[in-house]
Amino acid sequence: MQTEEIIRNLLINIGENPERPELLKTPSRVAEFWQYISQGYKVDVPAMLKESLIYENYNQMIIVKDVDFFSMCEHHLVPFFGKAHIAYIPNGKIIGFSKIPRVITAFAQRLQIQERMTQQ
Repeated sequence: MQTEEIIRNLLINIGENPERPELLKTPSRVAEFWQYISQGYKVDVPAMLKESLIYENYNQMIIVKDVDFFSMCEHHLVPFFGKAHIAYIPNGKIIGFSKIPRVITAFAQRLQIQERMTQQ
């Protein structure tokens, strides 16, 4: 069953008419939304990090703050959002600065719980 058909059935199951003019495009809009919000499953995070490593003799803490994200709760399929703050001591390996927000986005664009996301 395709996503659009699932959404049409959901609308019917909650008592709505998917043929109502205001709902005609809803199944395709929701399918498009789910394609977007689940893009993180297609990202190979370890490979992305490996290709962005910079070997540098630097041992001070690196901090990236206030990275906005949103995700979908895996228990209720409702959105949650927040700001992520990442700090690490590179110990000779620095991650390309732009990759840190990309890693956060890759994990956020999966079904998630906040507690797991803090560990990933």
